Amino acid sequence: MSSETINQTIDFVKSSLANAEGGHDWFHIERVWKNAKVIAATEEVNNLVVELGALLHDIADAKFHDGDETIGPKKARQFLSDLCVEEAIIDHVVQIIENISFKGGNEAQKFYSPELAVVQDADRLDALGAIGIARTFNYGGFKNRSLYDPSIPPNLNMSKEEYKKSQAPTINHFYEKLLLLKDRMNTATGKQLAQERHQFMEQFLEQFYKEWNAL
Repeated sequence: MSSETINQTIDFVKSSLANAEGGHDWFHIERVWKNAKVIAATEEVNNLVVELGALLHDIADAKFHDGDETIGPKKARQFLSDLCVEEAIIDHVVQIIENISFKGGNEAQKFYSPELAVVQDADRLDALGAIGIARTFNYGGFKNRSLYDPSIPPNLNMSKEEYKKSQAPTINHFYEKLLLLKDRMNTATGKQLAQERHQFMEQFLEQFYKEWNAL
């Protein structure tokens, strides 16, 4: 693996995400990258593809580009081409970027590889546990969403477009995405790491409702 390629990619991502929302900034990328390396150590994968996929997976998140899902893959492809990375690796990394995201409960994934499985698990881990809770409320504040509204129940049957356009209270996101992730992990290591974080979120929600209802 070319450490120089990884280092150049890190510099590119840091520069590109210098002003990003706190839940999707360089530190999110760094955590996913570290998680991916931990998981990859227990899987048979191409480590360069895993690391590049983890580092570039949110280089232009569609949520911050009017829902346009093509910008990130194009930006990653151009960057890796400029570095003269092998075309097969570029194609694989781009497919990871195009297929990594959770797109609502009913959206089927169109591509699979062991490398995608690792990066996807690493990204999903960062949506769980204490970090996941912090990121969720940070994004909810960024979008000026209410914390919780008992009159607005979670929608577990959203289409991809409904999921992307949802303005529901932040607590609903736990039921519409976060609590579903534990059972959608791909790797044995990912499943193991997700379990503790999932339990922490359940404990948080229990405490949240106790305080909300003054119990």
